[in-house]
Amino acid sequence: MKNLKASIFKDMVQLNIRFLWLKHPEVGKNISFLTLPYAGITSINITYSIFKNIVKKVITKRSQSAGNSIIFSTESSETLRNDIVLKPVKLKFISEHVPTHKKPFNDSDFGYYLAGLIEGNGHFNNNQQLVIVFNFLDHSLAYYIKKKIGFGIIRKVKNDILLIIDSKKGLIKVINYINNKIRTENKKNQILINILNHKNYLEFNKSINLELDLTNNLNNYWLTGFADAKASFKLINNNIEVKLNFQINQKEKNISILIKYFLGGNIKWNVETEDYSYISDNFDSAKRIINYFDKFHLLSHKHVDFLKWRKVYCYLMEGKDIKFSKVKKIINN
Repeated sequence: MKNLKASIFKDMVQLNIRFLWLKHPEVGKNISFLTLPYAGITSINITYSIFKNIVKKVITKRSQSAGNSIIFSTESSETLRNDIVLKPVKLKFISEHVPTHKKPFNDSDFGYYLAGLIEGNGHFNNNQQLVIVFNFLDHSLAYYIKKKIGFGIIRKVKNDILLIIDSKKGLIKVINYINNKIRTENKKNQILINILNHKNYLEFNKSINLELDLTNNLNNYWLTGFADAKASFKLINNNIEVKLNFQINQKEKNISILIKYFLGGNIKWNVETEDYSYISDNFDSAKRIINYFDKFHLLSHKHVDFLKWRKVYCYLMEGKDIKFSKVKKIINN
């Protein structure tokens, strides 16, 4: 009978599954296994020993690109009770050293940052105002922008911080900063219709040629400003998987395509919210994201989220057995 059972388990090879529960009557324990979705096919080779009460598995991933999830690899059922131990995929190297945090160095850098920030959470209204909305945690960022521009007032409305610029000199300075750096027709039209076509700005309108940045070059602070407005860094650690998720939700499809072209990842359309989501879904794009934000630093509270996200990547990069308890400690610190 034992030989028959061993033979049955020996034949269970190359199983393309999401979730499998194995229960042996002589052991009386449930052992869970998980394979997570990849671009290719994932197969599991399982060898079962009823004498040692150990389940071992060798996971062979057939994929064109590495996924951003870690797959279970436990040496025994005892390990499951005490702590989850994972075997990570091989990650590309990044330096564990975190660069000294810095703000945009010159007017050009600041202009790109401001353009991205405004396209994310700013609006030029028909009262000849620029209103930029900040998270309540980012009041210091609002004051930094105000000081850098030299104009504006700051108001707190519920859980938001508003920077309002309505002076002519202030708006002219902003437009000069972001000219040739904004990327959407929507924002360009706001400036043309609500500001430059107003009688108070006719002379300025004659002197400026308002242009979009139509290049594919994101090697500047634009994406940092846009991410401070729109992005989220998520660490998913639910005792089944570890995921590094970077996501940006917004209305402009072309912007999502541009970000995907630059960082990798995927795009999806959200029916309920009627917007697009850029989602990083693999470790290759995670490395690109880290390299980018190591060079063009976030200025909002999201910088802290990024540092935790980055630290988890470095931990996974070590190539050692990965414990969920360690990941949770990184997340919670």
